[in-house]
Amino acid sequence: MQLHQFETGLKDRVAIVTGAAVGNGRAFCERLAQEGAHIVIADIQDATDTLHAVLQLGVRALAVKVDVTNPEDVAAMRDAVMKEFGRIDILVHNVGMYEEEPFELISFDQWKRMMDIHLNGLFLTTQAVVGAMKDRGFGRIIALSSDTVWLGTPYLVHYVTAKMGIIGFVRSLAGELGKYGITVNAVTVGLTAMQKPKNGERAVSSSILEHILPAQSVQRADEPEDVANVVAFLALPASGIVTGQTLNVDGGVARH
Repeated sequence: MQLHQFETGLKDRVAIVTGAAVGNGRAFCERLAQEGAHIVIADIQDATDTLHAVLQLGVRALAVKVDVTNPEDVAAMRDAVMKEFGRIDILVHNVGMYEEEPFELISFDQWKRMMDIHLNGLFLTTQAVVGAMKDRGFGRIIALSSDTVWLGTPYLVHYVTAKMGIIGFVRSLAGELGKYGITVNAVTVGLTAMQKPKNGERAVSSSILEHILPAQSVQRADEPEDVANVVAFLALPASGIVTGQTLNVDGGVARH
């Protein structure tokens, strides 16, 4: 029996990462660049630091200011990527927002904003890139969710609902796109000890980490690089048999 030969690395593939200016998004950009991918850094914030970090890894990079909830912005981003690179192979939908609020105090505007950023943004960016992926017979769509969907964390009803919606999106779309060589997966993550971009101080306070760590099987803080390694695996050609799945990366707080 002849074994299937897998392409290694991501040399000359093109990856779009949303919410890429800081934190996990920046780590995803750097990790995919280490695999040889050219990176599109998509964020509504200034992403100069991420752009410089990626370029130092010897790949091409493009920073695009985009509001993923705006259809015109997303279409303009796609057009800019196709003009610059002529292809789109990978989408990492990382952009999101987080806020705690008792259920009775959540306004309808807060609810809509949460759904808009997490679900409408995912819908718009994915729909924008699928055609280019189909044309090449290859695609990797990776959406970031949260381990709060497994934990049922209180005071986050709007957030948890939106993040669970991402998992439903992935499961359904995977069934449509597999025949085109496109995989669709989600990653649920816990709190990571993200580095602030300027002074290197942790964005997650030590008191919060001390509260979370006892619940983890792995007794250390989750780092952005931990999540980035899983994202990189799902982006590789060798992961092509994995689709419609949700991988949990939180040190074993939620054992899904």
